[in-house]
Amino acid sequence: MRFQRKVAVLSEGCAANFGDGEEIGERFAREGFSVQFEMPSETPDAIVLNACTVKGITSATKLAKKIRSQFANVPVWVTGCATDDLKRALLKLFPDFCFGPKDAHKNEAAFQEFTNKLSFKKSEVLEVPDLTSHAGIGIVNIEEGCLDSCTYCSTHLVKGTLRSATPESILRRVQRKVESGAKEIFLTGQDTSCYGFDIKTNLAELLQQVIVHVPGDYKIRLGMGNPRHALRYLDALLDTFEDEHLYKFVHIPVQSGSDKILKAMNRRHTHKEYLQIAEAFKTHFPHMTLGTDIIVAFPGETREDFEESVKLVKETRPSICNITRFVPREGTPAFALKNEVLKEERYARSAELSQIFQQIALENNRSFIGKEERVTVEKAGQRAGTTIARDEAYRPVALQGNYPVGESLYVRIRDAETFALIAEPIQ
Repeated sequence: MRFQRKVAVLSEGCAANFGDGEEIGERFAREGFSVQFEMPSETPDAIVLNACTVKGITSATKLAKKIRSQFANVPVWVTGCATDDLKRALLKLFPDFCFGPKDAHKNEAAFQEFTNKLSFKKSEVLEVPDLTSHAGIGIVNIEEGCLDSCTYCSTHLVKGTLRSATPESILRRVQRKVESGAKEIFLTGQDTSCYGFDIKTNLAELLQQVIVHVPGDYKIRLGMGNPRHALRYLDALLDTFEDEHLYKFVHIPVQSGSDKILKAMNRRHTHKEYLQIAEAFKTHFPHMTLGTDIIVAFPGETREDFEESVKLVKETRPSICNITRFVPREGTPAFALKNEVLKEERYARSAELSQIFQQIALENNRSFIGKEERVTVEKAGQRAGTTIARDEAYRPVALQGNYPVGESLYVRIRDAETFALIAEPIQ
């Protein structure tokens, strides 16, 4: 295969956005482009900025500035969760930027409009393999959009309402990822819990089909899902998680421990419903990893409301907790809310909850010291000469030495940090 042009697809944010980025790359590859998923060292013919704005536009704007500082004249196509405020900011800085729709890789007219600007000679491409932005990991987007309208969220303004991929298309993509050597399959989307509601199925049924129809030595990591939807098929989901193909890991964003604040957020679940799901999983899988998200200092949050979030974290003891100070996003109902929490108090509450959570996470990890378990190598560690693997509950396990991605090892946990176990291979 001889490529005529090169494109860099730069994604940020959640796994779902990286999954979209891979599909964007595959779409370019079908036109004969060579694709890479990191900032290029040599000038490419085009760059796709697959943006994330869930926490504001700062990250995407910073990435855009970096792109333009290194490649002054390369055509840039912005897609992903590109909100109107991001578009305005980028057009002010870089009027030559092009903007694609949120589903750029699926919108043929938009894709052709952009590639026509590149004036490249198309070549015949007989076969395009699945592309991956993370070695050994297959990201498969199972749905886009959601069935909620949380008052603070800008993502649903871009992604819209739920659109589930068919089980058949998901099975084909998982199969290809496994055949290409993926040892971890990320099933992801904006809200995996409501998968299938628009096509008369659900997440538990999808997982069962994947397990039955896609054999192989791989693990499934399930992406974020909102609590209220999972309650509709919780028993079936718990049964499915018994299978060894499933990482014993769930990410259920609660956002607040106060029902008053949850109502103001239009979350449409209560803290007790979140607690019900967390307790059910922990009862079935005592050594599982529970992840959640909490927004502190939402408009109107009193000290008592904040204490309810603290209480919930202490009660459920998550090992992952994404704590975010409320940021008003243009176009959302919460943007106009009054009764803001004072800046000093916002930072104080965030720091307090982070300290409490980190102590819990450290205690959770220390409980595994001395245990022996099987892990799968995921990637090189940030520290030179180290490797990161994952255990059965998707906990990160740090190893000294270099090991091939996908290799299976038996290790003994000898120490623990807040966000990782420290292990050594058993000879």
